[in-house]
Amino acid sequence: MKVVIMAGGKGTRISELFPDIPKPLIKIDGVPVLEREIVSLRNQGFTDIILTVGYMAEKIEKYFGDGSKWGVKIEYFVEDKPLGNAGALFKLDLTENFLLLNADAVFDVDFNRMIKFHQKHGGLVTLFTHPNSHPYDSGLIIANKNGEVLNWLTKEEDRPEYYKNCVNAGLHVINPEVFDLSGIKSDDIGREVNGQVQKVDLDRHILKPLCGTGKMFCYNSPEYIKDMGTPERYYSVEKDFNAGIVSAKNLSHKQKVFFLDRDGTINRYVGFLRDIADFELLNGVPEAIRLINESGYLCIVVTNQPVVARGEITTEQLDEIHNKMETLLGKEGAYIDGLYYCPHHPDKGFKGEVVELKMDCDCRKPKPGMLIKAAGDLNIDLKQSYMIGDSDNDIVAGETAGCKTVKIKEGGLLEAVRGILSDNN
Repeated sequence: MKVVIMAGGKGTRISELFPDIPKPLIKIDGVPVLEREIVSLRNQGFTDIILTVGYMAEKIEKYFGDGSKWGVKIEYFVEDKPLGNAGALFKLDLTENFLLLNADAVFDVDFNRMIKFHQKHGGLVTLFTHPNSHPYDSGLIIANKNGEVLNWLTKEEDRPEYYKNCVNAGLHVINPEVFDLSGIKSDDIGREVNGQVQKVDLDRHILKPLCGTGKMFCYNSPEYIKDMGTPERYYSVEKDFNAGIVSAKNLSHKQKVFFLDRDGTINRYVGFLRDIADFELLNGVPEAIRLINESGYLCIVVTNQPVVARGEITTEQLDEIHNKMETLLGKEGAYIDGLYYCPHHPDKGFKGEVVELKMDCDCRKPKPGMLIKAAGDLNIDLKQSYMIGDSDNDIVAGETAGCKTVKIKEGGLLEAVRGILSDNN
């Protein structure tokens, strides 16, 4: 599969640190970020690469040449005038699915896993999405449970009061058929009309119109990808790289996880929580989850929610409660990497109960089903992971799954996380 890497941007925000080199040649621990991308791709079997270049193109071409030094073949498309971040794609001879990446992000992603997802779902486009620490100023993707993208909200657009932390990361698998669907003609791109050069914006002109058509899906993953477009983010990325976090989060490697119960661990315990107004984060929880995010561990919530089987709330109402949780955490710079809930309940006889959910299942804690499912989905090493909760059911589920366990009292999450991370250091 061909890989197209967009390497033509100026990087105006980061230029105060690196005024004389193009953004793709900025070094992370002594190696240009684009070189790290190319090596990662080569190691996964992707060796046919096209670089679209513009700003300081000659420096990029001089550094990488034909790519043979790195065991890949590199071709260049040089934009003599800006065509927009997707204009070059119309000029290239792309006839099959291809990877489209940005040259100014630091990532370590199992792309073969993403491509399998793309092929399974049969869409024309697959977006790589993930949670991040600043969803309030990022482009949000709204998708259904099958991953079909329903809506795409830029950071400038109004958004719901509560939303899932699902952010577009700028990595894509694309079928060239989308260019025909756009109605844009290649010959028009770059032409001057009324003093304006005709440009193509990838998100606005190509991808966003696919929302709700069933042709675009999101591949949600906790793998590492961060833009280094500001000095603050550059230093953060370099710190993560030196700590080994970047490569460790590639899902081809075994992951370590903090599994967290919800009620009484993350939010104030109010019995069977039915009303979204009753959801309230406990003190210290955002800081605890930020520490997990920064540690290289994944943070996954596993929670029994029998109120669904009892007919007291719908799955849509439960999703909105969880959206509130993710929104409140996001405002504090924290995020969860996954959420699993058990909607079942073994006892019958409740008014309005959902009969098909009344069962003795394998996922309701103290059984370990949710942890086992997460381990299969995300390549988790359960023996190196922790289950933290406020009930004996949490502890039994964790022990049965093979995790280390910590039982806490309400409000004790921050102390527990600090203790674990301190012991591990």
